[in-house]
Amino acid sequence: MRIMAKFDTHEVCFDQALIERYGGRGPRYTSYPTALQFDEGFTADDYRRHVARSNTSGRPLSLYVHIPFCRSLCYYCACNKIVTRNADRVEKYLHHLNQEIDMQATLFDRQRKIEQLHFGGGTPTYLNENQLRALMAHLRAAFNFDESDRHEFSIEVDPRSVDAGMMGILAELGFNRVSLGIQDFDPQVQLAVNRIQSADDVNNLLRDARRNQFRSVSFDLIYGLPHQTVESFDLTLNKTLEMRPDRLAIYNYAHLPARFKGQRMIVDADIPLPETKLEILHHTIDKLAKSEYVYIGMDHFALPDDDLVRAQDEGSLQRNFQGYSTHRECDLISLGVSAIGNIGNIYAQNTTSTSEYETLLESGRLPICKGIEVDADDLLRAEVISQLMCYDRLVFTDFDSAHGVQFLDYFRLEVCRLQPLIEDGLVEIDSAQIVITPKGRLLLRSIAMIFDRYIGAEQHDSRFSKAI
Repeated sequence: MRIMAKFDTHEVCFDQALIERYGGRGPRYTSYPTALQFDEGFTADDYRRHVARSNTSGRPLSLYVHIPFCRSLCYYCACNKIVTRNADRVEKYLHHLNQEIDMQATLFDRQRKIEQLHFGGGTPTYLNENQLRALMAHLRAAFNFDESDRHEFSIEVDPRSVDAGMMGILAELGFNRVSLGIQDFDPQVQLAVNRIQSADDVNNLLRDARRNQFRSVSFDLIYGLPHQTVESFDLTLNKTLEMRPDRLAIYNYAHLPARFKGQRMIVDADIPLPETKLEILHHTIDKLAKSEYVYIGMDHFALPDDDLVRAQDEGSLQRNFQGYSTHRECDLISLGVSAIGNIGNIYAQNTTSTSEYETLLESGRLPICKGIEVDADDLLRAEVISQLMCYDRLVFTDFDSAHGVQFLDYFRLEVCRLQPLIEDGLVEIDSAQIVITPKGRLLLRSIAMIFDRYIGAEQHDSRFSKAI
């Protein structure tokens, strides 16, 4: 049983001084250990061995499918993508993706059902209707899909890439959640990042999704893009709130042109100053709270009756490579170039090179290039980070009974390192639990870093984005 804090668990407080002090760079903790710890010594044989072991667990399955293609380059994007209009290249990739599907499917007990499915990109809706139908048919033939009301099948949609009626097709294929990439409705911002789409087109897609009874529609927005101001982003928020999507993900733009060539197309002088970005974030948080959106954590908001809010209240929320999710205890099979899977206590990543991905599959090998087998200490730390990221608290008796250790003894050094954060009001701790305060909720990454044995809380690695 989780002990409730003295404050509202969904409350968030913007404290600019604390954000400036603690809002440095750090992992997003969609996994622990993070991908930086993955080792090329981990092989496809290691993966097979752990899959065989996992088949005795009876855990359900989650599928991630990476579709890397885009028709044009969005200058801000840091994803693994291929900008092309070459139809033959897409068909070649899909051929090899089907090969990987077949190879992976033979490893898993057919009784294990696919409860979750997520198509990410790139732009999954780059694929046309026939390609999507064929891919879904291949997946259903290879795996045992849960077709009950329990399943959660989601897809990322670029509103510029779909025609009228596509939402009906996606619903027919079994998708019941959709995420629309918006970023900003301001024409000047859209031009600066090479992503022009109208609010009317987005609204029509939203209406189509609701007509086709999608369980949730999410919007992705980004703050910190060129030419954004508090006033301009307020207009984007107004248009968003008029449409009232079920969920919102509002990300901080990380400008890293040395790593991502497309970002070199953005004029540095057009990027908002750090203090302006903080003002935009502060205004966004206040406005969404007044509009009854609940802050889930790590950039994510949802309406009070959304499944994410219920899962957070009921203790069934999890965090993975797709963000927050309502299904715990699933093994994750990831398909496609650069995709990362999580089976039992291992992570395995496919090669990030499309040519290498296809070559490996042609030779009959799984395209896994690196991974990690986590040890007992990793598992304990992963659970601590997960509890804090998902629930803003960790109850010691629950943790101790579940893992057979005494939290306050095992993490004595980490508790000492929390002291400055406690003094600054980000965290509360007593003999029963750790609780992240409303002031600390925006700084989850910095708090979680205390428990990361690989990075050290004082280290701000340039390979990570800033927390705020």
